[in-house]
Amino acid sequence: MVGDSAPAKQRLGSERRREQILAVAARHFEERTYSEVSTAAIADEAGVGRPLIHYYFGTKREMYLEVVRRFALVPPHVVETAVQGIAADALEDRIRASIDYWLSVTSRHKSMWTSTISVDAQDHDIQRIIEQADDVAADRMLEALSLDDHPQRDRLHAMFLAFGGMARAAGRQWLVRSTLSRDEVAELLTQSLLTIICDVAPRFNV
Repeated sequence: MVGDSAPAKQRLGSERRREQILAVAARHFEERTYSEVSTAAIADEAGVGRPLIHYYFGTKREMYLEVVRRFALVPPHVVETAVQGIAADALEDRIRASIDYWLSVTSRHKSMWTSTISVDAQDHDIQRIIEQADDVAADRMLEALSLDDHPQRDRLHAMFLAFGGMARAAGRQWLVRSTLSRDEVAELLTQSLLTIICDVAPRFNV
């Protein structure tokens, strides 16, 4: 068995190996509390030794922060995926599709999402990741809505950042407190963002 597995490990490049470990770690952090996650268990499932875990990520804490970062940051391909096939000038349809995509991802990773937004405000590492993620998400939304070249782009970006706080609060009402349904959250966020773009932003001079 050792002879069979060793070549497979060698065929994986360092980046692919790191990504493999990270995928396993993400599943463990989603399925367990932080204290229950074991780097030994992650290493065992990934088919690597613990020293390799420490080589790539350092401590368990640093590995967790990388998992949160990967989960929170919106990758570029999301823009194309969310609004694929929707006309560039169909603003409400693009907003609705983007919100629906976000709700689907959030629901699929409910445990990780709720634990991240509920983190202690004193955890400055997580807060920095969330702030960076909000900034990236605002940029991605501007791209998805074909507003990246808008004359009020900077103001819209700031308003989208504020909207992101509302989106997290609405998501909490849906996934944590069950006081709103997914459809209600989708409509609330869609109409709110549409109002920001069409009614609120135009009130200010360019």
